[in-house]
Amino acid sequence: MNIADIKKQAADKMAKSIETLKHDLAKIRTGRAHTGLIDHLRVDYYGSEVPINQVANVTLADARTISIQPFEKKMVQVVEKAIRDSDLGVNPATSGDVIRVPMPPLTEERRRDLIKVVRHEAENARIAVRNIRRDANEHLKKLLKDHAVAEDDERHAQTDVQKLTDRFVAEIDKVLATKEADLLAV
Repeated sequence: MNIADIKKQAADKMAKSIETLKHDLAKIRTGRAHTGLIDHLRVDYYGSEVPINQVANVTLADARTISIQPFEKKMVQVVEKAIRDSDLGVNPATSGDVIRVPMPPLTEERRRDLIKVVRHEAENARIAVRNIRRDANEHLKKLLKDHAVAEDDERHAQTDVQKLTDRFVAEIDKVLATKEADLLAV
């Protein structure tokens, strides 16, 4: 493994950390409804646990309501129960074969709690990026110890890894600021 491989591998892992953060933050509910809120919910479909969007058509009825229409009539109660038992804190309403999930407005206290959760997720992402930096630097030091690279090259590579880390931490901060603004919007 050479310096370029180490830097590329570190950049790829850091990018995955950002994607994971974005995915985790998408599950945290803001005042608006979006279909990503129920992506992690699973229902029993003929003995298999499958995501709701594989057994139903999930759309937005309006800014605060998710509309779910199961492909099979017998799945209506199963999907409704999965939503009711979930950690979303919402109460679905069924009319015929359409399930409507209204998103209640967030209270100020709940917004503050969600901001704490969001900041914790962002800090976990920063820690992951720093751990990737540490691993990359260890690989670089090992190359130096094995006399595979010159001391100057290793030092320059560590500087590049640090710049990479700074760039990804700044991106994490940007994602965090966007999510906080979403949570505080009334």
